[in-house]
Amino acid sequence: MTGYFKDIAPIRYAGPDSDDEFAYRHYDPDEVVMGKRMEDHLRLAVAYWHSLAYEGADPFGGRTYDRPWYGDDMAAARAKADAAFDLFAILGQPFFCFHDADVRPEGATFAESRRNLDAICDIFAAKMEQTGTKLLWGTANMFSHRRWMAGAATNPDPEIFAYAAASVKACMDVTHRLDGQNYVLWGGREGYETLLNTDLGREAEQAGRFLTKVVEYKHKIGFKGAILIEPKPQEPAKHQYDFDVATVYGFLKRFGLENEVKLNIEQGHAILAGHSFEHELALAASLDMLGSIDMNRNDYQSGWDTDQFPNNVPETALAYYEVLRAGGFTTGGTNFDARVRRQSLDPEDLVLAHVGAIDICARGLKAAAAMLEDGGLERLRALRYAGWDRPEAQAMLDQPLDRIAARVEERDLDPQPVSGGQERLENWVNRFV
Repeated sequence: MTGYFKDIAPIRYAGPDSDDEFAYRHYDPDEVVMGKRMEDHLRLAVAYWHSLAYEGADPFGGRTYDRPWYGDDMAAARAKADAAFDLFAILGQPFFCFHDADVRPEGATFAESRRNLDAICDIFAAKMEQTGTKLLWGTANMFSHRRWMAGAATNPDPEIFAYAAASVKACMDVTHRLDGQNYVLWGGREGYETLLNTDLGREAEQAGRFLTKVVEYKHKIGFKGAILIEPKPQEPAKHQYDFDVATVYGFLKRFGLENEVKLNIEQGHAILAGHSFEHELALAASLDMLGSIDMNRNDYQSGWDTDQFPNNVPETALAYYEVLRAGGFTTGGTNFDARVRRQSLDPEDLVLAHVGAIDICARGLKAAAAMLEDGGLERLRALRYAGWDRPEAQAMLDQPLDRIAARVEERDLDPQPVSGGQERLENWVNRFV
């Protein structure tokens, strides 16, 4: 252990009656929920960028944290890796996630940056072998450096497009070597600030060609994980092309990639798009596009992506209800794309933020499982659509409009509305959360 986390012992399950803040009160990795261990349902991951790389800055002020591994050289990167795996060992979660820029310093050339990434990959591989911690997904940061200010795949400069391609290849290679379960693309700068200098059609074509190349390379190297896109509507770009689940699905269909790519859906991004988290999850599941999730929350009094740790059991339960209803995760999992507040300076804050969030997820998962096992919501849902189960109703879907209209007059139909029962359903859900 590096000593940064002082004498914090590995977090263990102590039960709901425990008053030990450094213990799980609800997360018991071996508890069986719907026939599967809780750990295997949740597939929890720590986000390297927020937990190890974030320095506490906001738009109005710089760094507030004083972590001993901060720096822009390989010595700092190695120290950060040591601290990261200390944190993973304390929390006991099975996975982590990273961007290339989180784990290695930027080199003077692309080749140097790639060598730095490969060197850190060697360290990760050894630590993963020693600890059993696995990689949920890797991704390339193509939004922070000034070169990406006008996008990566959608950039008007073809040399930046090429640099982006090289960046993704390098990060995919590392993810593949570390047996990552997925590879994620988040187009933080793939969008526009003004239409006055933007060719929407050209940029969409570039994005489609780029993603096609990523999929082709996946198959070329034999990567068995999923390629995931993470939707977000705005911030930093005024309008980002991967706005929400529906928008991304339309983009994938346009370029014939809907059977090759799935989605990594974040709670905070769903809110920024004007949706609920469960809406985005349910829509993705209905399209067979649900891959993985970033679990966090936004401050509903702020208009931006605040990336706070989850603390709302009802919201989390509804999210996991959609995940379980869709059959659960396969390659995906629950990544904490969340950061402690810039005033939360101590190592204990970083640990306790994850402890609380993990317990929230455990409670949400158990509530979601109880709702599914009870079956009340699905029974009421089925009852609402029961009329469509009749053969004549199904046949109507294949009939021409004039034949349906004639049937209305022949039978003198006068259908009356039926209650949707929203309050009854909300009351039912509240029995479990």
